[in-house]
Amino acid sequence: MTTLLHAHLQLTTVDAEDRLRIEIEGDLDFGTADFLLETVSTQLAARPELNHLHLHCAGLGMADSMGLSSLLMIRRRTSAAGVQLHLDDRPESLDRVLEITGTFEHLTGASPTASTESSTIDGA
Repeated sequence: MTTLLHAHLQLTTVDAEDRLRIEIEGDLDFGTADFLLETVSTQLAARPELNHLHLHCAGLGMADSMGLSSLLMIRRRTSAAGVQLHLDDRPESLDRVLEITGTFEHLTGASPTASTESSTIDGA
């Protein structure tokens, strides 16, 4: 486990064989987005055996347009490397940004209304 600090963002990496989890604590914004992107890029380059990257977002404060941009770039880089990206334990505020910008399904692999639709179908 490694903890990296930058201004208002703390990243803690937890290694496993073919998986990596990066726990995000703080804001993902103009001042910190490049730090997350650089950390992920370094890990992808150093670990060609990596199959899954989990960004643990429970401690994420807010994400602005630069934060969203970094998540989109991370998605591009993980796809190019053949690594499955997971945005785990997303706060509602991040889900809302992803829904408003139309990037929810692209970044999470799930439809934002899938759970609502399935509960409606199950309840009918």
